[in-house]
This record gives sequence, C-alpha cells and structure tokens, in this order.
Amino acid sequence: MADAQYIPRLKSQYLEKIRPALQERLKYGNTLEVPQLDKVVLNMGVGEAVADSKKIKSAFEDLQAIAGQKPVITKAKTSIATFKVRENMPIGVKVTLRKDRMYEFIDRLVTVALPRVRDFRGLNAKSFDGRGNYAMGLKEHLIFPEIDYDKVDQVWGMDIIICTTAKTDDEARELLREFNFPFAK
Repeated sequence: MADAQYIPRLKSQYLEKIRPALQERLKYGNTLEVPQLDKVVLNMGVGEAVADSKKIKSAFEDLQAIAGQKPVITKAKTSIATFKVRENMPIGVKVTLRKDRMYEFIDRLVTVALPRVRDFRGLNAKSFDGRGNYAMGLKEHLIFPEIDYDKVDQVWGMDIIICTTAKTDDEARELLREFNFPFAK
C-alpha cells in the first residue's frame, strides 16, 4: 500500500458500477443516498483461554494475519463462577476494519475464503439486524489463505459483522448481492 494511487479492486468496482446501478434501481436522486459499506468487525471468542492463557495469544496472531491489522484483546466484564471466569480476564479478540482494508477483506472473504468452506450452501439471507447490518459466523478460521494450516494448534470460530449505511435490510441485501455475496436461495 505504499503507492498513493492504490485503490482496492472492490472499491473501484463499487464506485464505477455498483453505486450507479443501485442508484438507478433504488431510485435515489443523489449518489450520497446510495448505501455503502461502513465497517467490518471481526470477533473471535476464546473461551478456552480460561484454562490456558497461551490460546489467546494464538488467536490474536491468527486474527492479526487475517485482518492485516492489530486486534484488541477483549476482557470479561464480570466474574462468572460457573465458567471459572474472573473479571478482566482475557476471553477474546476483535478488530474493526474500515476503508481500504475493509474492501480488501470483503474481496478475500467472497472470492477466496467462502468457497473453501466445507459443505457451503450459501449465506443466510435473514441474518440482517433490521438496520441494514449483516452478521455471519464461521466455524473455522482455516478457510483464510493467510493462515498456515501446519502451524495452527487449535481451530477457532469467528463472527463477521458487516455494517452498512443502508436504512433497511432490503437495501443492504441489494448492496451485498452486488458485492457477490453468495446468499442461499
């Protein structure tokens, strides 16, 4: 990213093709009204870190490789005796991607990672929150090409939340369809 003129492939596709198509289809007068991607939040819950503190470091490094950005270690807000969790104990890692990194991540997710999911039948088209944001979960983080399969000591699941500026779920669904999200029919 040293080049100042670098624009991610998906971002230029959005600006040149997707935004004008959505503006015409959704009948918006101004291009600023057209929904766009706002941010992507990646989250890994590491419940096993209660017993072994090295697992949080492993999840941290894996998420850093996937996101290309340093994650934040999340800590428990309260103590839960049943799960042997104490207050402020590290229990997960998360990272928020915006702008160019967000477009690059979504490009890798749709074109490389999702086709590598075992028995993939498409994404749930009902996983919108009512405000135009989409949430999905993955059972394995190994589907990302940045993860070296031989060096992984444990397989982690991860949550991916895609936040858009869309006002309704239907607008957000149209936006993500234009980005080639493979929704189940």
